[in-house]
Amino acid sequence: MSELSQKELEVVTSRARADKAINSLKGILLGINLDEQVNQKEINELKKWAENHRSLINRNPFKEFMTIIEETISSNIPATETIEDLFWLCQKYENDSYYYNAVTTDLQTLQGICHGILADGVINEKEIHDLKEWLEQNIHLSTYYPYDEIRSLILSIVSDGKIEEEEVLILKAYLNQFINIENKDIAEKIDNETANINISGHCTSDPNIDFDGKTFCVTGVLKSGNRTELENLISDLGGIPTKSITKKTDYLIVGDNGNPAWAFACYGRKVEKALELRKGGHQICLIHEFDFMDAIEDLK
Repeated sequence: MSELSQKELEVVTSRARADKAINSLKGILLGINLDEQVNQKEINELKKWAENHRSLINRNPFKEFMTIIEETISSNIPATETIEDLFWLCQKYENDSYYYNAVTTDLQTLQGICHGILADGVINEKEIHDLKEWLEQNIHLSTYYPYDEIRSLILSIVSDGKIEEEEVLILKAYLNQFINIENKDIAEKIDNETANINISGHCTSDPNIDFDGKTFCVTGVLKSGNRTELENLISDLGGIPTKSITKKTDYLIVGDNGNPAWAFACYGRKVEKALELRKGGHQICLIHEFDFMDAIEDLK
């Protein structure tokens, strides 16, 4: 690689790191502010963010970020004002960015929101409802990991109008899978609270299914019929049924096996493979059998 191209690569990489860091910060701020209360544990998590991105301090506006956070820690400015100032800086940077990508930015923001929610180790009802509202406002992220999984779980939690402690723990366990809490005490507390909860993935709620030329795979035990009948139905609607998961798979239909855990999770080898492929950037939609049949009914 030439010296010039190496420098160009460093510029692009540095900008990408800055974009990701600011999108993450923006999400953390949104997550912290969901319950309209800011506590010291959440401010400490902002401090950890600043420490982790100290190498970017010479890039605008990271010096301003660091200064605001440090002044808050030394009690020179109120915590709520800190959140507002930092969020304003994030928006200013975003508006000035020529490298802005809506989907990437919003997914990074979502991860940051989840980080902010977990920052103090506690998830309250207001945070859950406000997260649901944010998810509904960003429906364009549908089919992107982990938007579908989080939205499906949130909808399951709020569907009966009552949020149970067990449901909060399940949400905490799921978010903890891809959020790195810097405070070791809080991280250990979350790990201990969710040690007995196993979440391997979630299906898309109320899916919008396109059959024409799309590839479908079926896994699990079906309650609505046998697998051959379902595959024939897929073919009749213009889809392509397959026996295994590949990078070309568009939809994985997961049969209901009567397990009560189905309210929250999908299990099995094919599901795990689908999730791994999706994490790698392949847009595979996981659909529960009943949601799939409902979608077919809507076509009639």
